[in-house]
Amino acid sequence: MPDVELRHLTTLAAVADEGSFGRAAARLGYTQSTVSQQIAALEKAVGGAVFDRPGGPKPVRITPLGAVVLAHGRELLAKAQSMAAAVDRFKAGDGRVDIGTFQSVSNVILPLVVRRLRDEHPGCDIRLFEEETDRPHVGELDLMFFDGRVDGDVEHFKLLDDPYLLVARRGTFPDGPVDPAGLDAAPMVAHPPICDQARLEQALAHRGVRPRIVFRTAGNETVLSMVRAGMGVAVLPQLAVGGADVGSDESLSIHELRPALPPREIFLLWQADRTHSPLAARAIEIAVDVVGMIAERA
Repeated sequence: MPDVELRHLTTLAAVADEGSFGRAAARLGYTQSTVSQQIAALEKAVGGAVFDRPGGPKPVRITPLGAVVLAHGRELLAKAQSMAAAVDRFKAGDGRVDIGTFQSVSNVILPLVVRRLRDEHPGCDIRLFEEETDRPHVGELDLMFFDGRVDGDVEHFKLLDDPYLLVARRGTFPDGPVDPAGLDAAPMVAHPPICDQARLEQALAHRGVRPRIVFRTAGNETVLSMVRAGMGVAVLPQLAVGGADVGSDESLSIHELRPALPPREIFLLWQADRTHSPLAARAIEIAVDVVGMIAERA
């Protein structure tokens, strides 16, 4: 019945509860004539009287048709109230956010983002999806952290430049910066040649530097374990080095590369022309703030 409105049902319930049009008007903050007009509009829409009106001081009585309309009307009003509450919670930042990530971000940035989102919105539903790939699929994700730009209908927001550092067994190089040229033909443990690793190796090759890759693995901890074992050196982004707390490992040394290689770029991605939920918008703000804090400490 397209002519039945929630305000008509609200008035119906108020009159049924109060037993008179006058008391219903006082409860709703209406005039009595407004209550009468809304009940008349409802009766026109449902095709019959919803109240018997005996007149005088006697209370109005709901009709059998009115009882049917009232029973379903209360269900609709309850659902409308539930929807309004859900919308209010959504606007306040509750709800669900789906975030794509990768190893370094998962270790260093994302825990701080998640903690602050949970502190601000304890009832929120955060879903995380980690993948090491050079062909990221933003799809239905609200946000994705990625170390590069992506072709297609995707928005990019640059979070930071992540410089490369050399990690070696202590004593392999003198303290201080190392020229990348010294890595030519050196045994090296590296990530698979996808994502930014491929760009790193291209940057070295462009300078005539071709390390001898002795082992590839996707895990930062495994790379470092192989360096500790003497398999070779590693060139890792600063975020990966910091996330593994390499600086406290007395068996390893960290060196700047001079001249520096082009840094890894880390972006936040999302589908172009997408309207962010308040929770997703807040996640972006927190990520920017967290990255700023990390950059200050670096």
